[in-house]
Amino acid sequence: MRQNSKCSLALAIGLTVNLVQAGDYSPHVAPQPPRALLWGDTHLHSSLSTDAFGFGVTLGPEAAYRFASGETVTSTHGEPARLARPLDFVVLADHAESFGLMNRVQAGDKRLIDNDKAAQWHRVLTQGTPEEKRALQRKFLTREGRWEAFGLLDNLSTPELELDVWSDALAIAERYNRPGVFTTLLGYEWTSAPAGSNLHRVVIFRDGSDKAGRIPPLSSQADPDPRSLWSHLGRYEKETGGRVLAIPHNGNLSNGLMFPVAERLEGLEVDAEYAAQRARWEPVVEVTQIKGDGETHPLLSPDDEFADYETWDLGNFEGRPKTPDMLPREYARAALRSGLELQRSLGTNPYQFGMIGATDSHTGLATADEDNFFGKHSAVEPGSQRWQQPVGRAGDTVVRGWQMAASGYAAVWARENNRESVWDAIKRREVYATTGSRIAVRFFGGWEFEPADARRPDLAAVGYGKGVPMGGELSSAAGNAPVFLVAASRDPLGANLDRIQVVKGWLDAEGASHEKVYDVVWSDARKPGADGSLPPVGSTVDEASATWLNSIGEASLATVWRDPDFDPQQDAFYYARVLEIPTPRWTAYDRQRFGVAMDADVPMSTQERAYTSPIWYRAGPGG
Repeated sequence: MRQNSKCSLALAIGLTVNLVQAGDYSPHVAPQPPRALLWGDTHLHSSLSTDAFGFGVTLGPEAAYRFASGETVTSTHGEPARLARPLDFVVLADHAESFGLMNRVQAGDKRLIDNDKAAQWHRVLTQGTPEEKRALQRKFLTREGRWEAFGLLDNLSTPELELDVWSDALAIAERYNRPGVFTTLLGYEWTSAPAGSNLHRVVIFRDGSDKAGRIPPLSSQADPDPRSLWSHLGRYEKETGGRVLAIPHNGNLSNGLMFPVAERLEGLEVDAEYAAQRARWEPVVEVTQIKGDGETHPLLSPDDEFADYETWDLGNFEGRPKTPDMLPREYARAALRSGLELQRSLGTNPYQFGMIGATDSHTGLATADEDNFFGKHSAVEPGSQRWQQPVGRAGDTVVRGWQMAASGYAAVWARENNRESVWDAIKRREVYATTGSRIAVRFFGGWEFEPADARRPDLAAVGYGKGVPMGGELSSAAGNAPVFLVAASRDPLGANLDRIQVVKGWLDAEGASHEKVYDVVWSDARKPGADGSLPPVGSTVDEASATWLNSIGEASLATVWRDPDFDPQQDAFYYARVLEIPTPRWTAYDRQRFGVAMDADVPMSTQERAYTSPIWYRAGPGG
């Protein structure tokens, strides 16, 4: 009996020792790389924005958060609206200029309506006839009318009132913030537009209202120079211990001011300090939204067959015409190239940015879905004639409704769904843009990837183990050429994939930049022609019924690609562009649903896409 007990004890001890020695058995105990793909809109407006209020938008922050989180709301014009799938996060980025003050005018805040003009607006808003209200709305539809309101209300406001309005908005955001389910990041839009040229930035806080609520949003009225914004952000971090960043958007409406290479504003040069400050505060750029796509332009990328996508290039907000020399300072790909050149001359790359999409919707409705598109502002919400109604006008320039792009979303690779994790992903540039489709994309760069890695069941683990993710940097040539692991899966509710491309930019020995687009993996066993170009994937779109079939393309694509033209002495960047097969554009859905005829030049199909943040290669000291 005693012997058996000893044997049992020895066996138990042996098992215990084996268990202790096997402490690394579970592979999921160690910290995991970002595996949560989160979808959001980092640029949404509600009735707290003076221009949205002037358009007649009735949806305030609560309705905006409810819609983004998947609830049904009623649009300004009485249409029930709901997303097919909720977003994971949203930034309500109402304009800093006169933030929430028109709502206070309507409510009769004595601090504002003691002014005769504000009192007149209050009377019209609360007691006016329908025609008087429409006349006031038409006034705010003009840029001059909006800026008159901005100027008057900013002058009437006081620091106390600004903090009151800001605190009210933050309190609503806190009520709708549900970490792990739906994240409301705090932010606003700084709306600089010198001489009508767009220099807008969305400001996003990592923090909650305990810190963000201490300092109200900064208006651009006093100083339109982005450096004034960056100084303000520095003050915020110093005084609160918080974290904050800014996201530029719509370089295509800046008439060459968004990505300067020599003179940034009249008489002010791009110098090393400017480059360092911009690199610090602006880690990503919003490259696609309702007011056009900003990846590249056909005149900048004449060899890129997909460069002319939702192009807006008429001029700036005052209708000042655009000239071709402005274009390189307006588009993301050209700016990434300029960044390589400025790195050499200034020692800092001000344009080492990632890429995201957003809507810039002024309806309170964060949707970039072609079949569920509610337009830029309330005047172009769904209706039989919105395709030809003006979205905006300035001078002789008129933008018609059909020119709006149903775009875009921000995709974020995060560890979890909360403010800190989403903000951190944006800061490290592990993000990408889509034009509205929820395509899942991974993009890694390194020196050791092998073809078999594209078939690994845990592709992400291989990517992080052997390389750096989108937004990262390869600092030395450890191999013959950099190798990239890229994989994409279609939107589960969307279209198959046409192809994945890698866009490369590089700097030659003379300091001039260049670009090239490579098709790296594609669908349907197509073969490149003698000139290396890939035949089109085709189209299944039935424009009359606004339908398509997934009978072409692939549900997923993945490959390992090595740069065949690599020179270790040349700085470079690489990003992936993923294209879907053609699908109906929002105009096709409107034409079918409302039974209307549209002009022949109105496009009826689109080819949705994703743009990843780049990966940069830095040559050694001799490069």
